[in-house]
Amino acid sequence: MSDNSDIRQLKVGIIISQTDPETVWNALRFSNTAILEGHQIKIFLLGAGVEIENIKSEKFNVKEQLDRLNQLGGTMLACGTCIKSRNMQFEVCPISTMKDMLKLVVESDRVLTF
Repeated sequence: MSDNSDIRQLKVGIIISQTDPETVWNALRFSNTAILEGHQIKIFLLGAGVEIENIKSEKFNVKEQLDRLNQLGGTMLACGTCIKSRNMQFEVCPISTMKDMLKLVVESDRVLTF
């Protein structure tokens, strides 16, 4: 952990809406780094992003980063409509609504989309 005493602690909302292994892996690595630096991270899975559990890549270990996020106490929500439209069983995080995504955006100092 670096010395971040002069840096304001941020609430960062992250929206993941795809399944490209490298992109999702980097979004999760960023999230984990930010948590370790003392920032609050809340991730919302939208569209194809709800398929995060199914991302497989030898080069970009998404599951490892997801596990690390859980260890660090990161918060993740997923679009219930997106899950239902895919007839998925979903266990990664709480199923949420557009109101929850709106709340994430309103409460965040910064919002990043991947």
